[in-house]
Amino acid sequence: MKKYEAMFMVKPDLGEAETKNVFQQINDAITKNSGEIVTSGLWSEKKPLYFTIKKYREAIYYLVEFNLDPLVITKIKSQYRMNEDILRSLILKKE
Repeated sequence: MKKYEAMFMVKPDLGEAETKNVFQQINDAITKNSGEIVTSGLWSEKKPLYFTIKKYREAIYYLVEFNLDPLVITKIKSQYRMNEDILRSLILKKE
């Protein structure tokens, strides 16, 4: 298992319940693939973007640190790309 850190940009126009649901989906994708979440939480709420992404000028940022098998990372990335509520995601390996 390797250590990873992921940042997600989520649509800002979601309701509170919908936003929590998206955060739960992000965490579930990791845990269902035998991953372990170290920390997860809201990083910034409705922060302005430097350029428009899918017609949005701001986004909610969500940060997750987790441990996961490197062979599963591509599977998780495709799950995040398919989620329409996630504007962008970035997963980095921690040293």
